[in-house]
Amino acid sequence: MGDQMQVIVEKLNQEPFRKNYNLISFDSLEPLQLLQLLSDVLGEIDPKHAVDIREELPEQTAKRMLNLLGILKYKPPGTVSDLSAFRQGLVTGSKAVIHPVLHWLLQRTNELRTRAYLARFLVKLEVPAEFLQDDTVADFNKQYEELMEAFKNLHKEHEQLKISGLSTAEIRRDISAMEEEKDQLAKRVERLKKRVETVQNHQRMLEIARQLRLEKEREESLAQQKQEQKSQLFHTEQRLQRAQVQLKEMQHMVADSKPESLMKKLEEEINFNSYLVNEKIPREMESKKTSVYFLQKLVAEPAMTQADLTALESEIEEVTAQMNQLIEKRIITYEPTDSKFSMYRQQASIISRKKEAKAEELQAAKEEMSSLEKQVEQKNSQAHGLGGSEVLTEDEFKQYVSRLRSKNTLYKRRRQEVAAITAEYGILQRTEELLRQRHQAMQQQLQAIEEKKGISGYSYTQEELERVSAVKSEMDEVKGQTLDNMSEMVKKLNAMVAEKKASLAPVIKELRQLRQTCQELTQECEEKKMQYDSCAAGLETNRSALEQEVKGLLEECAQEESNYRYINCMKRSLEVQLQRAKEEMKAYVSPEPQERRRAVREQYTRIILEQENLGKKLREKQKVVRESHGPNMKQMKMWQDFEKLMECKRECFLKQQNQAAIGQIIQEGGKDRLVL
Repeated sequence: MGDQMQVIVEKLNQEPFRKNYNLISFDSLEPLQLLQLLSDVLGEIDPKHAVDIREELPEQTAKRMLNLLGILKYKPPGTVSDLSAFRQGLVTGSKAVIHPVLHWLLQRTNELRTRAYLARFLVKLEVPAEFLQDDTVADFNKQYEELMEAFKNLHKEHEQLKISGLSTAEIRRDISAMEEEKDQLAKRVERLKKRVETVQNHQRMLEIARQLRLEKEREESLAQQKQEQKSQLFHTEQRLQRAQVQLKEMQHMVADSKPESLMKKLEEEINFNSYLVNEKIPREMESKKTSVYFLQKLVAEPAMTQADLTALESEIEEVTAQMNQLIEKRIITYEPTDSKFSMYRQQASIISRKKEAKAEELQAAKEEMSSLEKQVEQKNSQAHGLGGSEVLTEDEFKQYVSRLRSKNTLYKRRRQEVAAITAEYGILQRTEELLRQRHQAMQQQLQAIEEKKGISGYSYTQEELERVSAVKSEMDEVKGQTLDNMSEMVKKLNAMVAEKKASLAPVIKELRQLRQTCQELTQECEEKKMQYDSCAAGLETNRSALEQEVKGLLEECAQEESNYRYINCMKRSLEVQLQRAKEEMKAYVSPEPQERRRAVREQYTRIILEQENLGKKLREKQKVVRESHGPNMKQMKMWQDFEKLMECKRECFLKQQNQAAIGQIIQEGGKDRLVL
């Protein structure tokens, strides 16, 4: 509390408050003065709250302060009852309530000033739902929310610009420098124009230079596009290689595995994932939520001083000691062998610990496998980047050569076909042009005839009807073909299903026998496992009991050893004191005066005599001072009176001199004249 008051006084004595308080004057403030001080601090954060609390009711003051503290997100410590006590203390001006508020406000004034400024624009006005049924009110509310979002974005941009470090002076310097460069470039352009005007055909040469520049820019953009396409091609090839590797792995797994092994792997993966989802992850989430809750609670509380930390540490030590005592009492009272369910509890705890350990090992192995796969992919990409490729086996190389030969033959044949198609395409294109010209001429003649007969547009309408009917017939044919194909596909699928059922019937029969055998073996394995777990649990129980006994003996040994060391230290200190006492006795009894002077008793006796003599002298001096106190005080008063008298004479003398310097008054004929 003292550190808190010290911080408050230091902050209040600084700008902009300048209160000039000390600890005593601040602690002696009245409740009304404390409330006014809190209102002044809130007014510094938000200027709307800079008011005199004597001009408003106490309830209005408390409501105003509570509203602002709620906007500033101040969280008073304690529960709901403590919150009501907090409101009551804020109304009455209690020190226990106002001091923490002042401490919290003064430590983060700039941050709270920004928060109060934003609250004026970002605290949403709640409109009742029945009013929002009106279209005008709903439009205004929507516009209000849009403006609020726009303000948020503008404020973020403003803060980013402030953080970026760009100042107006730097921008002005940059603009002036750019203007100077612009002037210099304009002058250089003028000089070059004057030099070029003397050359013949300078306009044509300028046009050629402009075209050359444009072509160079185009060449650069094309080169950049080419580079981007190369990088995209490289990434695509990498993705293709990864997909091919995954496809090979999946094919290898499918070829080398059986349905039973695949089912077993899937069951193991499902069991592991269900354990993670149902047990491990919820437990971890619960622990994380608990830690986050405590951290939020810790952040919401005001800053703790060293005294608070010391008190908490002592409280933790006391609670820990009580817990240890209760655990020891429980161990002494309830032995594990006496409880019927102790063995089952221990077995369950052992199995759960083993399960968690195995799950963590499996998770670590999966992460390691994924990291190794990533490393393999990186190595493959590096090899591809260096111009290498995957190493092929002999059979794969032979297959590659045969595929290459067949592709070469196919390429030559297709090339010949493309050449023939290209020649035919040229002929058809020329034929199409001729037919189009003839068609246009015939269309013109037909339109002229239709205009003469008075039925213009008849041919176009007829063509449209024929085209629509042709499209309809084509769609009907496509629908019929689709239905035929679907019926054929259904027949084929039914036949394939029947064939697969017939072929899988003996396999299913054999699989049922194998499943029955598997169930028997699984039951036997479970029984053996239960026997093993019970035996292991008994051994674990004995081991834990022995460990507890050994731990108790070790603690007892350590306690006895510490007692032995403490007694040994006390013995040594007592021996030293006894030796000093013997030496003192020997020096005191010794007949030699030098030895007796060295004794502590003689030294203390001598010091006592000196102090007694000094006390006598001081008492005599005190007596003299008391006797002469009355005359001395009387003499001092006389000197003070004498000093006042002399001061009065000096002032009278000065006044007389001033009047003589101003002028002289002369009385003549009943009149007074002032002569300067």
